[in-house]
Amino acid sequence: MSILQLKKAALIGLAEEKLQMLDALQALGLMHIIPLQDPQAPAQIDDTVNPERLKRALQYLLSCREKRRQVVRTRQFSLVEMLDRIDHSRSRRLDLMARRDFLEKRIADLTPWGDFSFPEPDALAYQKLWFYLVPNFQMHQVERSGLIWHCVHRDNRHAYVVVVSEQEPDANRMPVARTLTGNVPLSQLEQDLEDIEIELESTEAERQALTRWIYQLQRCVAATQDSAFLSEVADQTLDCGEIFALQGWVAASQLDELQTFAENQGLVLLIEEPERQEVPPTLLENSEQLGGGQEVVSFFQTPGYRSWDPSRVVFFSFTAFFAIIMSDAGYALLLGAIMAYYWKSMQATRTQRRLRSLGLTLSLASFVWGVAVGSYFGAPAPFDWLQQLKVIDINDFDYMMRLSIGIGALHLLLANLMMAWVRRQSLQAWASVGWALAVLSALLGWLQGFHLLHWLVFALGLIMVLGMSGQEERWQVRGLLQGTLALTNITKIFGDVLSYLRLFALGLASASLAITFNQLSTDVAMALPGIGMFLKVLILLAGHMLNFVLTVVSGVIHGLRLNLIEFYNWSLADEGYAFRPFSKQEVTPWTT
Repeated sequence: MSILQLKKAALIGLAEEKLQMLDALQALGLMHIIPLQDPQAPAQIDDTVNPERLKRALQYLLSCREKRRQVVRTRQFSLVEMLDRIDHSRSRRLDLMARRDFLEKRIADLTPWGDFSFPEPDALAYQKLWFYLVPNFQMHQVERSGLIWHCVHRDNRHAYVVVVSEQEPDANRMPVARTLTGNVPLSQLEQDLEDIEIELESTEAERQALTRWIYQLQRCVAATQDSAFLSEVADQTLDCGEIFALQGWVAASQLDELQTFAENQGLVLLIEEPERQEVPPTLLENSEQLGGGQEVVSFFQTPGYRSWDPSRVVFFSFTAFFAIIMSDAGYALLLGAIMAYYWKSMQATRTQRRLRSLGLTLSLASFVWGVAVGSYFGAPAPFDWLQQLKVIDINDFDYMMRLSIGIGALHLLLANLMMAWVRRQSLQAWASVGWALAVLSALLGWLQGFHLLHWLVFALGLIMVLGMSGQEERWQVRGLLQGTLALTNITKIFGDVLSYLRLFALGLASASLAITFNQLSTDVAMALPGIGMFLKVLILLAGHMLNFVLTVVSGVIHGLRLNLIEFYNWSLADEGYAFRPFSKQEVTPWTT
């Protein structure tokens, strides 16, 4: 749980070796570049290999269900030729699919009329055939139309009527618009559809064959983006005649590696401490097992460089909140089964492995809490030894309210203590300590009954907030005005603590819905012998699946909300920006 300490590094070298040095530095991937001048406008990219075309071709191959073994060496690979082949295959496939859809629709419309060919114009004295799909209840209008017609087919909804007329009948003489059948016989349409299906199979086989080049295309995409990044950084260096300078942030733990790089490249390396008014980027470091919290934190808000890393606190608190909201061991096992099914597919990247670890922790914590409350798909424990493990009654409203509010108060207490630690070099830290004392005394007074000591500690906390919240002139008029304004947050912190009651409410709702579906299925089975058993199974499956989805969604949304809104409001003073290393992208092929 740490924000890595950064140093400001400057590299100085010869201008003629600038591009080679930048390429090597990009391969090293240690620095967050500080622009020393405004970048120039990006250069125009050749349309034949532009990034959008590359990504479109790559997406076309990645969406193929079956993929071939990858070619990991660059032999026999021409990017322009490959893009032309992929674009041709993609366009041909789209055209064939459009024609297939048209033929399937035309065949479906023409099938009730049968397979026929139009006669020669003089065979019917230059009369023509007009086709209408008429609802049965409107056939009386056809009979009164005065037209020459014949019903060639009838089903329970429609009559298939053919009108013989030299010109198309007026719209007001027939109850419906005419059906467009075309002049191609049904047998010919079916033959055309078969030919197109064969062509589609050939195109799909060609697409599968092209998937062997996915890795090479990914490398080209990465190389294009790396080249654009390199050009961007090259425009941000400070060039002075025959030398250039590059500045950036680097982790203090990686200074030795950067020093070795500078010596090998013949560069001058200058290291400086960040000045107080500077705002370095934030580089978080967490283990892969607990890194899921960092992914959540980074997605919502990056903490400031001089703040603290809430990743591990969010990891464990989110896990606890999710488990309380789920409150069912059966649902936890189902979630664990889903994680087991996707386990191998979530190992390609570091982010996926971190989220996989978070999902496993959620499943285990939810199972432990579900066993503690004794709920298994809304039913009691199936075994006596499991029933003995039930230690919490989720229907005990008083206990669950005390638990939820206690969790909320302790969570915000921790938030204010962490804020005090961040502000430890300022007297404002004591204002956060004051809020922590006020929350703790109010919680203990509510649980134990308020006594004089509780009121004294509560008043002491508010006095600390009043006197230490000002930016300057503490205990002076201006400082007291700022402190008075800060005291208005007492209603806010009270509401934030009560917001944690959603843990109890959502957990109770989940358990109640599960019990309701169980009871409903039992009642249906008893009321309808025979088919009632089938309906019971159907209600159980549909009901618990719906409740499971709602529970997971509620656990994620409200579990994160309590961390990223209530907790963040009291623990993080400022927002930072993420450390963006000047590095090259890595592409790893699969070989099976």
